[in-house]
Parts: sequence; C-alpha cells; structure tokens
Amino acid sequence: MMNSPGRHMRVALFATCINDIMFPDTPTAVADLLTRLGCMVDYSPVQTCCGQMFTNTGYFNAGLKTVRTYIDAFEDYDYIVAPSASCVGSVRHQHQMLAQNKPRLRKQVDRLVARTYDLSEFLVDVLKVTDVGATFRHKVTYHPTCHSLRVARVGDRPLQLLRAVKGLDLIELPEALTCCGFGGTFSVKNPDVSAAMAGQKADNVVKTGAEFVVTGDNACLMNIGGILHRRSAPVKPIHLASILVSQEA
Repeated sequence: MMNSPGRHMRVALFATCINDIMFPDTPTAVADLLTRLGCMVDYSPVQTCCGQMFTNTGYFNAGLKTVRTYIDAFEDYDYIVAPSASCVGSVRHQHQMLAQNKPRLRKQVDRLVARTYDLSEFLVDVLKVTDVGATFRHKVTYHPTCHSLRVARVGDRPLQLLRAVKGLDLIELPEALTCCGFGGTFSVKNPDVSAAMAGQKADNVVKTGAEFVVTGDNACLMNIGGILHRRSAPVKPIHLASILVSQEA
C-alpha cells in the first residue's frame, strides 16, 4: 500500500443526516480512514441533509434550501466525501435539477458536484488506492445498492476495495442487483411491498453463509438488517467504511 496517498489533501466529510443521527460510527470510520491515508479531514457543522427526501416527494422549495446549505458548508473545500452513494447521487443530479433556473446557483452547484465523491470513488479514483491496509478476517457478502449502481454509478469500486482487505472472504450474493426495498419514502408509502423485497434480499444474504452483509449505504443496511434481526439470522449488517478502517490482529 502507498504511504499517505492523500498527500495532505483537504477533505470535507459529508456525514449525511441518517449517519449523523443513527449511525455515527460510520462517518467516524471515514474520518479515521482518510486521516490514516494522509488526508486533512474537516467536518463542517453547517452541513445538514442532502435534501433527497424533500425532492423525491415534490417539496422542491424545501429541497432548494438544502442545496444552498450544502454550498455554504462545502464551497471552500477541495473534496467532499460521503459514506453514502445515495446522498452523493442526490447532490449530483437533484441539486442540479433544483438549481437549473437559477444561473448563479447552478454554477455554484456544478463546481461542488465536481468535488463530491462517494467514499469508494474517492479512494479508487482520487487517492488511487485499493489496498487501504485493512484486515477483516470474516466471510462477507456485498449488496450493491440501487443508487450506488444507477445514480452515483460507483461500479465495482467497493468490490475492488473489499478484495484487497486482508483475511476477508468475499462471497457472491445471489440476485445481487435486485433492490432491497428501502427506497426512502417508498418503504414508508409501500411498507408491505418494501418488507417483501427486503425479505427476499435477506433470504439471499443468508444463503451465502456470510457472517456480514456490507453496503455503502446505511439506509439499505437498516432495511435488510431489520429483517435479519427479526429472523434471528446469523448475519450482521456492516458499512463498507467499518471494514476498510478495520485492522484486526
């Protein structure tokens, strides 16, 4: 592994609201990992939600406020890194849509979109590293979330990173490309359908015999993990960042 591939890059951590409120260990893991790789990591207390929930449900004025807040929080940073491809996808596509009739705002949005990365993208594309020095001696299966594939388009970058983790046994997930059923407000408006989809995903996770199911989005892990917990299944949900920061003996 390269020593300090970050070369003192100034990086803003975009924690995302779901991680800040429900999964604070994830942004902490991201900060620890990037610091270990030589980055200077800052957390802007101005940051709030990416606005996806507002925009998805048609509250565009509320969504536009989050766009302005995102600019206030991150416009002075070289890079913005988030442990959520879903939120990164929202910044890239919804922020531009909301600002499309406001030329000055759109220019600001475009500049920040070019600096905003999902964690896996930042590691592979910017730091040019796949082996981050992690050790995780467990059987793991990876669920590629819908937004990571179809919106943020992170591709196989998470898999590149997982394959380089020492001791990790990566097991292919059957029907990996199917949705887990979360979909933000979809799971609230269509709970029965969402639960059925999550149940099918959980079935496939258990079939692998893995100890952990990993994704880059905690919202999807929450949906899958809820089903696994209610079934007392022997598989634990874990975020990609928690594996990449691990240095088990």
